[in-house]
Amino acid sequence: MPGRVNFSAIFDDVPYAQMLSKNQELFIRNMHSRTNIGVRLDYYMRLVQKTILNHTDPVTSLFTSPLPGFTDHAWVRDNVYAVHAVWGLALAYKKNADFDEDRAKCHELEQTCVKVMRSLLQCFMRQSHKVEAFKKTQLPKDALHAKYSARNWNTVVGDNEWGHLQIDAISLYLLSLAQMTASGMQIIFTLDEVAFVQNLVFYIEHAYRIPDYGIWERGDKTNHGVTELNASSIGMAKAALQALNDLDLFGAYGSPNSVIHVMIDEIQQCQAVLKSLLPRESYSKETDAALLSIISYPAFALEDCTQISTTRATIMNKLQGRYGCRRFLRDGYKTPREILNFQTLLQDPNRLYYEPHELQQFENIECEWPLFFCYFILDGFFSNNKSQVQYYRERLEEIVITSENGLKLVPELYAVPSNLVDEEIACPHSQTRVATGSIPFLWAQSLYVLTCLIEEGFIQAAELDPLNRRLSTEKRPDTVVQVVVLAEDEEMKEKLAAQGIEVELLKNVEPFIVQPAHVLGRLFSQLGRSTKMKLSGRMSTDVGLLSTSKMYNVQDRILVFTPQFLDWQRFYLTHDVNILIDTMKAELFYVKTSWNVPGRPLVVMVFSNVMISNVSDDGKKVPLGMIGALKKMKSGYISGTRTILGKISDFVTTSCIIKLHYLTDDESNIDPKVSELLKSVLCSRKTESGGILRRSNKVKHSIGLQGEERSRKYSFVRGISQRHKSIMLDPSEVALMRDRRDSFVSSSSTGRKSSTNTDEEATPCSSPPVPLLSPTSPLLLRTSASGTRLNLLDNANNKYGTKDLNEVDCKDLVEMLLDTEILEEQADIVQYLWLKQGSNWDTKLGGRAEVTVRKLVEELYQKACHQRLWWLVRHTAGLLNKVTESLTNAVTDLLVRQKQITVGMPSIHEEPISCPLPPLELLKVIRAALVEDECGIMLTQEILIYLGMFIRTEPHLFTEMLRLRVGLIIQIMITELARGLHCSGEEAATNVTNLSPYELKTLLHHILSGKEFADRDEENSEMITYTEKTKAERTGIMQLGKRMKDHKIVDVINSKEEMNMDNNMDWLQWLRRRRIDGALNRVPPEFYSKIWLILRKCEGLLIGDQVLHQNLTQEMTTGEMKFALRVESVLNKIPDPEYRQLLVEALMVLTILAENQTNVVLGPGLVLVDQIVHKANEFFLSDQKEANGDAVMCCAKSNKDPCGGTNGICRHFYDSAPSGRYGTITYMCRAVISIMPHLGEDIECAVS
Repeated sequence: MPGRVNFSAIFDDVPYAQMLSKNQELFIRNMHSRTNIGVRLDYYMRLVQKTILNHTDPVTSLFTSPLPGFTDHAWVRDNVYAVHAVWGLALAYKKNADFDEDRAKCHELEQTCVKVMRSLLQCFMRQSHKVEAFKKTQLPKDALHAKYSARNWNTVVGDNEWGHLQIDAISLYLLSLAQMTASGMQIIFTLDEVAFVQNLVFYIEHAYRIPDYGIWERGDKTNHGVTELNASSIGMAKAALQALNDLDLFGAYGSPNSVIHVMIDEIQQCQAVLKSLLPRESYSKETDAALLSIISYPAFALEDCTQISTTRATIMNKLQGRYGCRRFLRDGYKTPREILNFQTLLQDPNRLYYEPHELQQFENIECEWPLFFCYFILDGFFSNNKSQVQYYRERLEEIVITSENGLKLVPELYAVPSNLVDEEIACPHSQTRVATGSIPFLWAQSLYVLTCLIEEGFIQAAELDPLNRRLSTEKRPDTVVQVVVLAEDEEMKEKLAAQGIEVELLKNVEPFIVQPAHVLGRLFSQLGRSTKMKLSGRMSTDVGLLSTSKMYNVQDRILVFTPQFLDWQRFYLTHDVNILIDTMKAELFYVKTSWNVPGRPLVVMVFSNVMISNVSDDGKKVPLGMIGALKKMKSGYISGTRTILGKISDFVTTSCIIKLHYLTDDESNIDPKVSELLKSVLCSRKTESGGILRRSNKVKHSIGLQGEERSRKYSFVRGISQRHKSIMLDPSEVALMRDRRDSFVSSSSTGRKSSTNTDEEATPCSSPPVPLLSPTSPLLLRTSASGTRLNLLDNANNKYGTKDLNEVDCKDLVEMLLDTEILEEQADIVQYLWLKQGSNWDTKLGGRAEVTVRKLVEELYQKACHQRLWWLVRHTAGLLNKVTESLTNAVTDLLVRQKQITVGMPSIHEEPISCPLPPLELLKVIRAALVEDECGIMLTQEILIYLGMFIRTEPHLFTEMLRLRVGLIIQIMITELARGLHCSGEEAATNVTNLSPYELKTLLHHILSGKEFADRDEENSEMITYTEKTKAERTGIMQLGKRMKDHKIVDVINSKEEMNMDNNMDWLQWLRRRRIDGALNRVPPEFYSKIWLILRKCEGLLIGDQVLHQNLTQEMTTGEMKFALRVESVLNKIPDPEYRQLLVEALMVLTILAENQTNVVLGPGLVLVDQIVHKANEFFLSDQKEANGDAVMCCAKSNKDPCGGTNGICRHFYDSAPSGRYGTITYMCRAVISIMPHLGEDIECAVS
């Protein structure tokens, strides 16, 4: 290979230079310039070799650790970041190579990248069994290891000996793999490796709901091994999923077999969670410098410029110092006090965790990491912010260390010397720090090299991002959603045509094949399946709306899928047309705002005549809401979404079409059941099923019971299906609920199998593709207007018990079942058989075998759904343990947005839901709280699903709400109905069970939004208020009001003398507001951070019988979610919502002092918050006596006549406005002055 020509010597030879022509001279000068580039590249080659590549193992090429005791350990994250510098330098040589020597260096660097990435892949593939296990369990013990042996690719520590679950590390590897592949490198060689990478996608796709140990390998910052949801992990996973979506891992030599597929709905879930988390990192870290890696290079995970700026500014303000950034607040890693505590005082150098109270001692002396200045510089390059680049370049050059041979080294961190700790605490950022840790720190050194290469122009920033992820913040064109409406039958088509809406029949859409969403989920379950590596593919069969909005090419046939929310056999909610329409509008808007792939989304909706039957009075008309929605879609705009209504064939050229190659090639890798399903789909096979119970009385049985004998037998069971009522809806029956619960626990403990619900019977909601029965004729339904059966209260002596149950012959009841076609009678008989014989008893109905009671209940459920008899729907669904995957999605949506969830009744038993769980596990939790309360169980599921909907579309409804207590929310809904309808709580509870899902959702939204619910009729002045609502919301509220007016079971009490206080609409407004806010756990803005300030000024707060100690401020910072949850847990011990809110108001008075009077001390000892409230109540009653106010009729009497207010507080005080001369805040201030006289002047100034 020829050596370099010394052009400097040529130019020094003046006579020779004079002999050259001008063109030759220009050529040589250009070569001289290029040689300067080569010299600088050689310098960086030397820098990389001496500081980075010299740490690689010659066999594996993995980067080893310089830390003592870990010299053989290769961290995944450090290796990937270290290879970024090698990759960047290879790109520079490839771009500027002039000679064979330069090309050789480029090749060497590229192959080093390939070898490092392949070595990491080999480490992962050796643990393929863990990938398979983790997809099922998502437990830390099943996670891929975070570090491996740099010598032989083996593991170096046990599964439980390190915080291995680090989603960000695996995601960073996948992201880098995608970027390097896109830049032209070939890292993946075989289809087995492609299948494994596909399974790694499944490994990280649920990152938004997987708590992990995070980028610093410690989880909770106390380092006790507690995992938590980390924004940096979610952001890196989102970036990896987006980068790999539809990427060919074989590059230019690939085929459809080597393409990676990603569920884009999972990407959107990560995006939603990130939006709710940032600038917070996790529960224990109010922010973290690691977030720099997701707001800019390498992840570029955010799309909102405002959120990027906010996160960046938060890191600068809270974490930045002279020598870099702190990782997070109160980070004790390698601080002098950590070393002193662990090695001197405790004589335990191996202790890796902190006690909570030790964290405060690290405040203001946290080590500063130069690494993050490198992130800021790269961020400046990608955002074209030259001033940011210049500022941080100057700061960085001041702290890098120059070695003896002139190389620039970036140290791991800078620490405060032990003799300067006190001075640094007194005046932060004032003392000179010393470099410690690894020098150089490979991670930081690599990013430093990249900043230098970009700054000197050897590479452009864009070359490090060949997938153009940096453009994610660019504004996209408005998405137009393509909509296809199909009719399942000719009758439905004619009804729509009569309204001016022309649609195709489902059977006439050939050559296209239309299938429900769950079929796509089954097909995707084979993605990544590998029998060689024993990888099963995708575990979840749940697919979102974005995935069903694509076309799929399978064996040269085009498949399209209907959205999951239209799969009306999955769960009973879709049997309510109004909620179906409401969901449809919301989902179309979701598609419009979330679509981020080539082509337009295609939403296919199939409507059948069965879906709209029994909705209108005659059961034949299309609901007006559906007609209006379809006409809006036809016009091109609906609820903020631009739409195009047409046929499937119209949209083939504009839609996103994905080829599912894995379903066509190697059938040995396809599950036989899925293979059979695919064949049936491609052949458009359908299945039929018939019913069990009688549909008409034309069939007579010779052995049937007749006349009075039949009536006498039936009288024993009449009403039994509703007498097994929900205690959740009737809180007065607490004792019965406790008896049920004790019986349930006793049964479980002795191993006795429950006759009603067993684990074996608990299955996700699914049904045959065709309903089991034709619906019972509406004329045969003896129901009231509300759907409540009128004969339930006919016979007061029909309270069932053991004696009654034993008096009835079950065979006679089975015969009666054959004779009746009245749905209520069928329900009573089947309920009786369920209670007496159990769900698996074979009735041998009609002489057929294996007709179990459970099958009869299933048919009752189908018939009730068809008739929209909602109390029976919910009751039978509860008996059958119906549950939908939407429940898991809803709970996940709530949890990942930092909302705590409890189910059950506070006065009886509550169960927390602290992490995302599969549907059946969630059902177990709900049932543990409510036992056999079937309606309560189903209402709880519904409420959780609606809350999940609202938090996605209207997150502002949940502002300052940390915990959602579903039992209290249901009680508030009942109270609101009782108040609006002037009826008892029991009657209001009955109304709740009879509300349609849409009406229940509307009522919940009304409560969350803080509006009043009331009914208006011609006989009284009560009315529904719906100001400041959209048209759709107003329509929903009006429908609910009309329904409630029509469905009253009891007459409205017109006499105001007979009304109790709770039913009076003219007063008690503030009591109502406090009850609702207390039940929703709603607090004022920044409430928890203000409580933190109070605790700094007193020894603690006594709230009820719970104490918030001052030492909490030593354990947690003011913005930590953990602190807020601790305060919330204390407030949740208060059983009465209105009293809880008065305590919150008392605390707010104290926060005013803490904020405005920096030197104020709230006295010695604990502050008794309850005492403040009771003292304020005394002042209120005293003023009421003087002013002859309303309270003189009760608590302000000379001989007290308590009005029944909770905790001894007058109801009139509960109903007082917070502000004003007679406001609760005024009395709270007087109470504080009375209890703590030394605060008199301070509080007057603060409040004024």
